Amino acid sequence: MKIAAIAAGVMVLGGIAQPAMADGKAVYTANCGACHNVMAPKLGDKKAWEPRLKQGEDALVASVLHGKGAMPAKGGKKALSDADVKAAVEYLMAQGK
Repeated sequence: MKIAAIAAGVMVLGGIAQPAMADGKAVYTANCGACHNVMAPKLGDKKAWEPRLKQGEDALVASVLHGKGAMPAKGGKKALSDADVKAAVEYLMAQGK
């Protein structure tokens, strides 16, 4: 099977269009870093992320999707897909371990 990337963020796999996999680091950098690089919980702050990591990925994704505290839903980036949010959360979690 051939795989071809299309600029619109869609891959064609065997002639069937599928959404491209979200790049968590790229999503974070473009959408989340402005806050999480300077405000708590900061990217890579293991002590701040420890209690959040214990909540689990599903709870953290839900927090981002719906908003929590000062963070609005999807960090104020309504155009982010659920897959983008999940990828960014996975990236954040990996940096907090």
